[in-house]
Amino acid sequence: MEHYLGEETFKLGFGLMRLPKNQDGSIDIPQVCRMADAFLKAGGTYFDTAYVYDGGASEAAFRAAVADRYPREAYTIATKLHATAAGVKNEADAKQEFFTSLERTGAGYIDYYLLHAIQRSTWKKYDEYRLWDFVQEQKALGRIRHWGFSFHADPELLEELLEAHPETEFVQLQINYADWENPGVASRRNWEICQAHGKPVVIMEPVKGGVLADPIDTVKQALDAGKTGWSYAGWALRYAASIPGLMTVLSGMSSEAQMADNLNTMRDFQPLTPEEREVIRKAQEALSADKSIPCTGCRYCVKGCPMNIPIPDVFNVVNRSRGSAAFRTRREYSIVTREKGKASDCVACGQCEAICPQHLKIIDLLKECRELED
Repeated sequence: MEHYLGEETFKLGFGLMRLPKNQDGSIDIPQVCRMADAFLKAGGTYFDTAYVYDGGASEAAFRAAVADRYPREAYTIATKLHATAAGVKNEADAKQEFFTSLERTGAGYIDYYLLHAIQRSTWKKYDEYRLWDFVQEQKALGRIRHWGFSFHADPELLEELLEAHPETEFVQLQINYADWENPGVASRRNWEICQAHGKPVVIMEPVKGGVLADPIDTVKQALDAGKTGWSYAGWALRYAASIPGLMTVLSGMSSEAQMADNLNTMRDFQPLTPEEREVIRKAQEALSADKSIPCTGCRYCVKGCPMNIPIPDVFNVVNRSRGSAAFRTRREYSIVTREKGKASDCVACGQCEAICPQHLKIIDLLKECRELED
């Protein structure tokens, strides 16, 4: 099989983070086998796992469902090294993850290897443990075909990393229609930076951890008006897959039904038409209008804040958190408050409330936002 970087013919990747489980919590291997069979039969090849997924059970499930049942040229495998995973105390521990993943997956070599979940709180460990050099060494030895990193931080750090490591071959980003303009995720800006550096992108979280598979009612109404017959998850996948410069769009599928729905959406894929983009735009408007905190983002409150708290950005993270996992919301909060004031820094001076056109009780609202802090 050709190992390529660039536009994929079949844009759906099989994410192995949320595999179906048995009642005892173990992975349902027979169902994963059937899902893998359907995926490969439809033309999919890209499987995505990680050293830390399910404590290693995800990589082992890949071996049982794919590597032990199909010839090596039938698939590509992506897996990841997490510098701050449980049990990692030093450089040797971190590098051992790669060799453990090789053994668990049974793939012989890794097609796409990633430094995992780089963010402000972890990125220096990848330097300290010399992991950038390590992945290049393994590529030179033929154990890795291509390497990159997955990213959960601000555009400034992404720019810094790509300038420091121009040899990076691809980047994995969180992109979906809910987060395209979300300052806590910065999907659009991060994608633009990858484009400027000529780095193809793997999209993760196109359905925002399942939130967009069952969105709020006003979003459902906007999407239903499109009358395409796609599921809500299908709309989210198609939006992500229509963005230029992609390798693939990952979907973490937990059942055969989800696999069938995603294959129905992505088989014979064509980018969104102008009319369909208008449907998505209305869905985005519906999301923006659903504000538990009715902040309009005018930013009048920011200029005079003595603690430099990005008040509208903090409120935006809260408003977008419905249905999201707590760790995602905390991560987005840490991004918008980086090198700025946090909700807990508020000194209750009242200047923000005096100037707010919406007459919000900002001091009290910021007190409620403190729970987002680590």
